[in-house]
Amino acid sequence: MLHQIIDRRLAGKNKGIANRERFLRRFRGHIQRSVADAIRDRSITDLEQSKSISIPRKDVSEPFFHHGKGGRREAVHPGNQDYLQGDRIPRQNGGGGEGGSAASNEGEGEDDFTFELTREEFMQYFFEDLELPRLVETNLMTLPNWKNMRAGYSVDGSPTNIDIVRSLRSSLGRRIALGAPLQSKLEELEEQLNELNRNPNEHLPEIKLLEEEIHHVRSRIWRIPFIDPFDLRYVNRVRQPQPSSRAVMFCVMDVSGSMDEQRKDLSKRFFILLYLFLTRNYEHIEVVFIRHHTRADEVDEETFFHSQESGGTVVSSALELMHDIITKRYPPSEWNIYGAQASDGDNWNDDSPKCRELLENAILPLTRYFAYIQVAEPEQNLWTEYLQLIDSHPHFAMKKVQSAAEIYPVFRELFEKQVHA
Repeated sequence: MLHQIIDRRLAGKNKGIANRERFLRRFRGHIQRSVADAIRDRSITDLEQSKSISIPRKDVSEPFFHHGKGGRREAVHPGNQDYLQGDRIPRQNGGGGEGGSAASNEGEGEDDFTFELTREEFMQYFFEDLELPRLVETNLMTLPNWKNMRAGYSVDGSPTNIDIVRSLRSSLGRRIALGAPLQSKLEELEEQLNELNRNPNEHLPEIKLLEEEIHHVRSRIWRIPFIDPFDLRYVNRVRQPQPSSRAVMFCVMDVSGSMDEQRKDLSKRFFILLYLFLTRNYEHIEVVFIRHHTRADEVDEETFFHSQESGGTVVSSALELMHDIITKRYPPSEWNIYGAQASDGDNWNDDSPKCRELLENAILPLTRYFAYIQVAEPEQNLWTEYLQLIDSHPHFAMKKVQSAAEIYPVFRELFEKQVHA
């Protein structure tokens, strides 16, 4: 029997999903460079929109076999009105054997192959090869994460967990076991009937009895069900506790009077990028927003990015609040703790050494990674104090950002995926 399977699953507008995935894998390098270039032309708040990508056409051409220059070959050109079969077409002068007009010698031209990345594809390439540094799986907590794991098969379960192949295999084995003796007996009775049918007039009673018995055996074979509840096999799943790799990111932003609109905008752009990266790439992630001037406050996302509050500068207030929150809510044995601080570096002279001491003695011993971004070029007193921690603390990083175009390269440097030995 011939079976025909028709796939009626909807593939949306992109019918060739498999072909598209192969295309994206093949030109991964070109796409990554195009995505990096696209960052310079768009606002960070527009990152989640789709984007048109261009690739030089020569890089997407497929290799193929063709005839070399010169030589003799036969070809069929349907629809021509000048030649008949057997006619010889004269070569062009020079023996090149290639038609077409000569290209201009002035400059070089190159067509581009343009296609559009979806929002998901763009974000995938945008955050590719990035990770939270030094992320580890913490110990099993009081309320661990549970994961359903396959654990063989069972004879009962939910209809959605039926294993069709296993069930059919069991059904086939049962039908063979029950039907094989009957099938052998049926073949034996049919052979006897064929022998008696050679002289039917002499064996009419025996033939009638044999036909009734054959019908009875066939009825028993037909009554063997194709599938029986006994045959059903269900995928068995058990819940196993999984180690948690929960993480918390502290976003600390300076909103003092020395932070003008341009510097605040750079800080917000960096934290928007960080927030998109965290929420997209990590499932168990919490973000704590801290704004500070002379006083530090833990705020929600809306207040962090849009509040107009400003004032003097006491950076240590933010670090003290961060340490207090860690102590009360995020035990380092259960959480991977990260910090990112953005400031112009301007601070009270007496407060900057205190910030260094807080960072070195209270915060860095508890965190997996801490990044400081200065959104101003002059090296202020806070930068000078923090610079003393670089050599002795490998999980502490410092970068400067002066323009919007520098945000993405700096972000990649800070969160580039490390090669583990």
